[in-house]
Amino acid sequence: MRAIGIVLAGGNSKRMRELSNKRAIAAMPVAGSYRSIDFALSNMTNSHIQNVAVFTQYNSRSLNEHLSSSKWWDFGRKQGGLYVFTPTITAQNSDWYRGTADALYQNLTFLKNSHEPYVVIASGDGVYKLDFNKVLEYHIEKKADITVVCKTMGDDEDMTRFGQVKLNDDGRIIEFEEKPMVATSNLVSCGIYVIRRRQLIELIERCAAEDRVEFVRDILIRYKNLKRIYAYKMDSYWSNIASVESYYKTNMDFLKPEVRNYFFRQYPDIYSKVDDLPPAKYNPGALVKNSLISSGSIINGTVENSVLFKKAYVGNNCVIKNSIILNDVYIGDNTVIENCIVESRDTIRANTTYIGTPEEIKVVVEKNERYTL
Repeated sequence: MRAIGIVLAGGNSKRMRELSNKRAIAAMPVAGSYRSIDFALSNMTNSHIQNVAVFTQYNSRSLNEHLSSSKWWDFGRKQGGLYVFTPTITAQNSDWYRGTADALYQNLTFLKNSHEPYVVIASGDGVYKLDFNKVLEYHIEKKADITVVCKTMGDDEDMTRFGQVKLNDDGRIIEFEEKPMVATSNLVSCGIYVIRRRQLIELIERCAAEDRVEFVRDILIRYKNLKRIYAYKMDSYWSNIASVESYYKTNMDFLKPEVRNYFFRQYPDIYSKVDDLPPAKYNPGALVKNSLISSGSIINGTVENSVLFKKAYVGNNCVIKNSIILNDVYIGDNTVIENCIVESRDTIRANTTYIGTPEEIKVVVEKNERYTL
């Protein structure tokens, strides 16, 4: 494909509450054995984009660990590859990334040294499948300066989390509001953009000269009447996980057979780093209904409508319902957990009860030592 890829994975969201205290949002586990960034990277490799840069910043240790080898997404080639860029102190600059446009500006050399005519920019917190070739074809057909991938959301979504757009009859964006207080449109930006590489360099340099740092606010919204900015409508599954509620809902969606079938059985595939773990073990007395249980887990109690990530241990007589248990969690005997998200590497003591509600999901963070003398 005649494009390079950029994944913006450096941000933090207060809406994630305690879940983002020790990892970037792009590193959040999804659907049992994936991470959020796997979806953006898999879409890039499936679209034959060979040069991909990931911009990391906030709490990036686990994300960098996950990206330590590019072979999982088939980027380890002689031409191209996967590059991870963190903020770097240089003679000209000693700042962190102050915003998305500033992150692009600090890595302008990568853009200037590339030869592909187009750039695909995606955020690392979306769960979706998309062929970027189709977006690029649409972009060229419309003679657009920038193409924004958009999705029509349902009425039950919190629309104030997204950038909202309005189009004219030709599909051109005439209004763009970033995270407005009151929703005026149910068509939202997915945070995926296609733009000509030279045009992007020019716009980013102009932003830097005026000390502007945000791609959406300082390029898309400022230039919407000057540049031809078009919307490419996406009609398949798309979800953004940057709040506790949407993260919970996205994982619960994977308990639906049609969503699992779409992501896991239909071409193209989603790839992730593979851990060498034994398959899940169900001991006598275990009862599991409609749940995703990942490798390395040991189940003794009852699990219903839940997603358990790698290396989870569920003790005797436990009841886990409508919950998400992250990696490497030990749950002691006789514990009841409902409508909760349990943070990774937690130890839940025996005879403990945590119950949230479907409207108010509880985030459980325990500091108990597992191996005490």
